[in-house]
Amino acid sequence: MRTRGYISCKVKVCSEKYSFKKTVKHEPLPIYLYCVLLFWFSLPFQIQNLRAENLSDVVNLIGDQDAVFVVDQHGKIIVSKNADKELIPASTLKILTSLVAMHYLGPDFRFTTEFYLDNDSNLKIKGYGDPLLTSEIIEEISQALGSRLDAEHKKIKDIVLDDSYFKQPSIIPGISSSSQPYDAPNGAVCANFNTVYFKCLENGKYVSAEEQTPLLPFALKKVRKSKLTMGRIVFSHKKSENTLYFGHLFKYFLEKQGIKSNGGIRLGRVNKDDILLFKYISGFSIKEIISKLLEHSNNFMANQLVIAAGAKLYGSPGTLDKGVLAAKNYAKKVLNLKELCIVEGSGISRKNRISAKSLYKTIEAFIPYHNLMQKKEREFYKTGTLKDINTRVGYIKSNHGELYSFIVMINTPGKTTEVIMDMLLKIL
Repeated sequence: MRTRGYISCKVKVCSEKYSFKKTVKHEPLPIYLYCVLLFWFSLPFQIQNLRAENLSDVVNLIGDQDAVFVVDQHGKIIVSKNADKELIPASTLKILTSLVAMHYLGPDFRFTTEFYLDNDSNLKIKGYGDPLLTSEIIEEISQALGSRLDAEHKKIKDIVLDDSYFKQPSIIPGISSSSQPYDAPNGAVCANFNTVYFKCLENGKYVSAEEQTPLLPFALKKVRKSKLTMGRIVFSHKKSENTLYFGHLFKYFLEKQGIKSNGGIRLGRVNKDDILLFKYISGFSIKEIISKLLEHSNNFMANQLVIAAGAKLYGSPGTLDKGVLAAKNYAKKVLNLKELCIVEGSGISRKNRISAKSLYKTIEAFIPYHNLMQKKEREFYKTGTLKDINTRVGYIKSNHGELYSFIVMINTPGKTTEVIMDMLLKIL
């Protein structure tokens, strides 16, 4: 029997049972403590209601041409609107491209570039699409080559460039013939992303804006035509100038090593009887390349990886069609994505279409590599921007270390992802 302020119980004394009431006084709880307990036990429900209200606000910001999809680490959908609608992903497509490269080339794969000497003392260079052949690396290669050439071969005739591993020209949908770096063409033999950075001094003289890269006469012609006082120009497919620029830059660094070339710079092919002098193996693995690709959102690098993956899967010469086929094959067979449209690998084309749900499957597969993405406080992310297109995908880390996957696709002119992301960061 229980009464207010008392407890009824039985005790055993000298093996005999006695029933009695033991008086145990309970002081009534202070009213403020009742309020605290009531608030404490109702707090989860208040948080859930507040979260639901905020998520409702997020949904209200998503228009007919937008989408949002947020999922927790257990696969539970937190918020979703228009998740099946195929929209323009812009540069967030680079996440899929990165997965394709790691799948077909391998995360530890390294690009190579081969250097041969033929019977007529011509130096032949065969490229395989290395996207990171910069001035610093080309200078290192020239130093390594110089140590391998004896006195008799310190003088070479022609520099012959073999770009046959990629079919030329590689026409990328969405890329124009502008001088902007994002419009740089692809190829098997490329230097400095097929661009040169320059500036004009007060006396009107053009010089390189990068200490490590000379402004060669080959590039100066294009610079003067641009009539810009500072900027970056692109070497196009026209007359193979993108490939020939590599040859001119390489000749410059060879001469710094005391290796003279008294011939021309031309395209050609490596033959079976040519002697392999040196095989350069990139200092960057695919994972490291992807980290740089995502950091700078480099369209040239993205399509270099796509074309190289296509060449690996379907054989050379690498083409954009083969690369796109490889991407679709991966999307269908590995990610189980059935409805998407891919025409290139960088996201620059507005013909690329994918749904938020499909992008979710993509970033779920990318979780082991999420540290390769850009990071800001609790967020790992990749953005995508075209005219009137703003997208953002990635992960938000909770205070408990859980990763929420998010996709925000804004295809409505005049809108951005900023307000939505601010809300999601507060909610999660």
